[in-house]
Amino acid sequence: MRGRSLVAAALVAAVGFSPVLPAQAAGPAPGASAAALLLARQPLAADDGWAAAGTGTTGGSAADAAHTFVVHNRAELVAALSGEAAPRIVLVDGRFSMSVDAANQPLGCTDYADPAYDLAAFLQVYDPAVWGRAAKPSGPLEEARVRSAKRQGDQIKINVPSDTTVIGINGARIEHGSMIIGNVHNVIVRNIEFTDAADCFPAWDPTDGATGNWNSLYDLVSLTGATNVWLDHNTFSDGNNHDADQPVYFDRPYQVHDGASDIIRGSDLVTVSYNNYYDHDKTMLIGSTDTPGVDVGKLRVTVHHNRFGNVIQRAPRVRFGQVDIYDNLYIATDEETYGYSIGVGFESSIYAENNYFLRSADLGDGDLIKYWKGTRITAKGTLVQVGSRLPRPVDLVAAYNAAYDPDFAPDAGWAPTLRPRLDPTVLVPVIVKAAAGSRRLGV
Repeated sequence: MRGRSLVAAALVAAVGFSPVLPAQAAGPAPGASAAALLLARQPLAADDGWAAAGTGTTGGSAADAAHTFVVHNRAELVAALSGEAAPRIVLVDGRFSMSVDAANQPLGCTDYADPAYDLAAFLQVYDPAVWGRAAKPSGPLEEARVRSAKRQGDQIKINVPSDTTVIGINGARIEHGSMIIGNVHNVIVRNIEFTDAADCFPAWDPTDGATGNWNSLYDLVSLTGATNVWLDHNTFSDGNNHDADQPVYFDRPYQVHDGASDIIRGSDLVTVSYNNYYDHDKTMLIGSTDTPGVDVGKLRVTVHHNRFGNVIQRAPRVRFGQVDIYDNLYIATDEETYGYSIGVGFESSIYAENNYFLRSADLGDGDLIKYWKGTRITAKGTLVQVGSRLPRPVDLVAAYNAAYDPDFAPDAGWAPTLRPRLDPTVLVPVIVKAAAGSRRLGV
């Protein structure tokens, strides 16, 4: 009975309302229930991860009636996020695409293509057998590709201002869009399903690695230079447009998706909680370069109670930051595509505690983390379940060090303090499966 009560208490905490409301409240918003408006005013709890540090994260909880919006399509969303600087609440009602014209009619890749762009011609001109591998593409066709990409980006990007809460209601789903939280502060994004921010015009870089790579532009949600951000109870995936189904050009996958929720370029004080990531490759990149600069002393991120379901890599991959990764559920049962879960990158300090891994028998315990020029990681309380067997405790650092070089140092050099609670690892699958993702908050 005690185990059941612990689970019940954890589930209530995962989806409960905050009893603390701002003094100023907005009037009714058409289409939004009282419960939805109450949830939209919920700030991040005072101890819930790095985003609770500094000034804390309240989003648009102080919005007045004039800055409380319910949106149903791209045009309404763009309008609600524009205008004067002020706390605002934007309730995303239902499902819509960002790749539509002014009449709300669907747009495709051909609609964004510059008249001078042609993929077949591009593949002929920049074939490594013709162009070589020493320099990135240049010239009229590459310039036309860049113009095409800009046209698409101008249409699908969603720019979120400071002091804003964006929250989904009635099964909210944003398709073919890329939410940019750039150089702003105090933002909350909750209860939205984000799918398929496919880049119609990936860039070919023959200098990327030994064989070159296709690189796409658009994350589903991108934090760049952002501070005090809370991403909570969202769902991220490629939808029905899987990278595995894309063609292969120049012997490399024509990859049209970038990150699910990347946190880069000096972003800081971020909490990522109760989200569902699945069927995606480059999931969460924290820090985009090994070059010291704006990231030094920043990129402090908490990642807790998320589900990572057969994502290929970067759950997360970390550079520079002090990153707390706890009580997450990792499902790695597709050994043919799986790369790794936690990437230990340059100058990173990772504290990973009470994470639960369900893995294929064809993977090893040492494959769950990966060396990316970093060495400092505390990993404790880990359980690994192989197939239908009972879970067992695993020292991830020892397992990696036994299988690979160079060795990790089993001490991140710091210990997190901003945690509302630490759930026992054995309860993580039950709690996360029941609570993580959109459509779990009752609005």
